[in-house]
Amino acid sequence: MSAPLKQHLIDPEICIRCYTCEMTCPLQAIEHDDNNVVVDVSKCDFCMDCIPVCPTGSIDEWRVVIDPYSLEDQYGWDELPDQEDLDSAGGEAETGLEALDDAMAALLAEAHRGAGGKAKAPATASRPTINMYNPGKPAVATVQGNYRLTDAGSDSDVRHIILDLGGLPFPVLEGQSVGIIPPGADAEGKPHLPRLYSVSSPRDGERPNFNNLSLTVKREEHGLCSNYVCDLKPGDSVRLTGPFGATFLLPSDPETRLLMICTGTGSAPFRGFTMRRQRVAPATRESLVLVFGARRPAELPYFGPLKKVPDGFMKKVFAFSREPDHPKQYVQDKLRTEAENVAALIRDPKGHIYICGLKAMEQGVEEALSDIARGVGLVWSQMRDAMREDGRYHVETY
Repeated sequence: MSAPLKQHLIDPEICIRCYTCEMTCPLQAIEHDDNNVVVDVSKCDFCMDCIPVCPTGSIDEWRVVIDPYSLEDQYGWDELPDQEDLDSAGGEAETGLEALDDAMAALLAEAHRGAGGKAKAPATASRPTINMYNPGKPAVATVQGNYRLTDAGSDSDVRHIILDLGGLPFPVLEGQSVGIIPPGADAEGKPHLPRLYSVSSPRDGERPNFNNLSLTVKREEHGLCSNYVCDLKPGDSVRLTGPFGATFLLPSDPETRLLMICTGTGSAPFRGFTMRRQRVAPATRESLVLVFGARRPAELPYFGPLKKVPDGFMKKVFAFSREPDHPKQYVQDKLRTEAENVAALIRDPKGHIYICGLKAMEQGVEEALSDIARGVGLVWSQMRDAMREDGRYHVETY
């Protein structure tokens, strides 16, 4: 029996095809085709540069193998294979496993400690459809509407884009993302890669029982795709890939309690969550809490519509960091003011935490949750990992 080796793999079900890992890898060990993003075992040296940049954790997958999976194998996967039973390869598993390089094993163990476990979908979430359309065979949607969400005088131009799929099947769940392929080619003459956007409408459409979906897009000054999308007009055609995402999903159980923490366009999936709950369980009370951060009210997407959602249905807590004559407040500050409710949700077996927005918010939110847990005699790192294992802790930052 050959000595086994640890192979770095990517979970095709969870990967949202943002290609950030591929652009980050210093060894060009990560590549993609129209279906999957894969790792070349002959190039990967476990540098771990790709781990922290992945928004979903799909990059943090490993298998101990006798014969490494080829690129062809990986390109053909719809889901990760199970860990193979090394005992079946001659009963020498224990001896082989001991042959793993100690330095490599230590590095991998450290990476997994940092990751804190794998993301899992809520136990009652619907089964998502993944990667139905790809860059080689995209779906084509028609723009139904393009509406500015932020004040015209604001520096932040955020748009609500409605796309009509017509008769084309495109099953998408709340919390999933779609890719938009901007027209043209890059400096090397290759077609532009899709850019990922969270869907902001529920599964039965922006308008109930219509085959359409909506996106929340912020114009970036030099953003190739964001400027393209924000300039779209009704009747324009758009090429879509996806849907993507298998863990950041809404529980189907209407009795679950959700704490949704976001900044800016990170509100997109939570708009879909809220609308879905309003349509299927409008009588629920005190089960949704939204903590939403922005610089000022004029730059907060959906601020007007949110105020119309009854407080008994969803509690809304806003944090503004640049409001004149007011102290700076961030989402972590508001979490601390809600400490009693947050602590109760952490301890509730039906309590879920969702975090979506800029990656810079993560540390502050983690510190606030740690302080809140400590205040009731809990260790947040242990609670967080247990919640993640139960499919009750969900993070998608970028």
